[in-house]
Amino acid sequence: MVIKANLIDIHINEIYPAELEVKGGVIEKISRLDEKVEGYILPGFIDAHVHIESSMVTPVEFSRLALRHGTIGAVSDPHEIANVMGNEGVKFMVENGKHTPMKIIFGAPSCVPATSFESSGAQIGVEDIHELLQISDIRFLSEMMNFPGVIQREKEVVAKLEVAKQHGVPIDGHAPGLRGEDLVAYTSAGISTDHECFSIEEAKEKIERGMKILIREGSGAKNFHTLIPLLHSYPEKVMFCTDDLHPDDLMEGHINLLVREAIKLGYNLFDVVRAACYNANDHYRMNIGMLQEGDPADFIMIDSLEKWNILRTVIEGIQVYDGVSINLQDIPTDHPNNFNISPLTKEELEIPAETKHIRIIEAINGELITRQFTDVARIVKGKVVSDIQKDILKIVVINRYKQSQPGIGFIKGFGIKKGAIASSIAHDSHNIICVGVDDQEMLETVNWVIAHKGGIAINDGSTIQGLPLEIAGIMSSGSLEKAAAKYNELTRKAKKLGSEMNAPFMTLAFMALLVIPELKLSDKGLFDGNHFKYTSLFVKDS
Repeated sequence: MVIKANLIDIHINEIYPAELEVKGGVIEKISRLDEKVEGYILPGFIDAHVHIESSMVTPVEFSRLALRHGTIGAVSDPHEIANVMGNEGVKFMVENGKHTPMKIIFGAPSCVPATSFESSGAQIGVEDIHELLQISDIRFLSEMMNFPGVIQREKEVVAKLEVAKQHGVPIDGHAPGLRGEDLVAYTSAGISTDHECFSIEEAKEKIERGMKILIREGSGAKNFHTLIPLLHSYPEKVMFCTDDLHPDDLMEGHINLLVREAIKLGYNLFDVVRAACYNANDHYRMNIGMLQEGDPADFIMIDSLEKWNILRTVIEGIQVYDGVSINLQDIPTDHPNNFNISPLTKEELEIPAETKHIRIIEAINGELITRQFTDVARIVKGKVVSDIQKDILKIVVINRYKQSQPGIGFIKGFGIKKGAIASSIAHDSHNIICVGVDDQEMLETVNWVIAHKGGIAINDGSTIQGLPLEIAGIMSSGSLEKAAAKYNELTRKAKKLGSEMNAPFMTLAFMALLVIPELKLSDKGLFDGNHFKYTSLFVKDS
């Protein structure tokens, strides 16, 4: 293979006409040319931190779209499926990932379950991490969310960190807002990255403590515009990532969108490209070619430095995308799962009134955090029910791993005027979560999810529609295009029911994530994220 294009050389910060000679999947020679050539060639992009499961499809299907956007590598944390199925789920992701040319490395999940205040499908302990890190494609310890455990040097947390150090792999961080002496203790434990910064000051302090900052722009959390100024002062300390990217958003673009936006904002082209590929490749030792002689022939071609349209994606000398179609075979996939409950009854969703006042979750459009307040409950025949006039709706979380009484609460912000929405994507333990107006409609919607052993569903009061997620209850075995189309359809239907949220199903999925304050709901009950303990639904009447 011989290719002529303008080479974006990130090693000498220069763009020049060049000819590349590729043999046996390796760049054998790069020659400067005196002639004028069309297009630009540069290293392919890398997503430095992504939960592929959030795209609702397998690694192969994820890559089918990402390769179109010029992404040739991904640093994948499989802790979503790990919470459902433990090491078996992680191994499923690794094996499926072997069927795509995209260079995906996986992490050994460090915090499964995320907390002890919810029911998860599995636990990953020290020996499990040791087992996983012996697999060649598992090359880092995934985000250490238990930063209090690191600071307090809890025995099991320290042991997990020591296993990672023994294997000589990077340790990813997750420490939103952590600063000062606590940050010193956290970074001193060997944790080298963070993707949870929400202020430039926090990010700078973490960089000064030796961490590398992953600038995140996903479907839920969006920090790009806040953190991109880091590229001016710390270009070698910055990477780009998406964290969680839903199928409809992946259809629109990937890391290429961040590159295009950064260039548009006036940042140095070479700094931007290195943040999109080189820095992650170097940190995680991914062995992805960076357009030097002797490197694997991994690169992309674009039409211009203004449009950044992807013309070709090449991995180890094989063209996997030609600007129109993907050269990637369909493969059959298993449907591993962990779903062990029978249909619910209406009585299980009812909650007798204990007092007149209740504690309510307030969901915020576009945010993962919530607020809390108290209000007078609507009580009918001695039971607390939804109050659509105040937009106070019932929310339930059902343990999908073992038959038990659901956690029940009330939430404001979804705006639904009739029907219900439900999902078995509920971070991090992925139990069933449902918000609705009427107990009967909620029951029907939850039982649809149970009958399909996973999925997202909506009940408009007369019919139920949904997207089955037959792999671990969080991923479809079909194409990403089909998943995206159905996801968009369900989102539109939720908005027709009255929801004004940009992404109601995404917001719903995070209402059970206990590690993000203020008030959330697990299958075991209402949880105060500020004080990290359960709290009561009912408030004493004054």
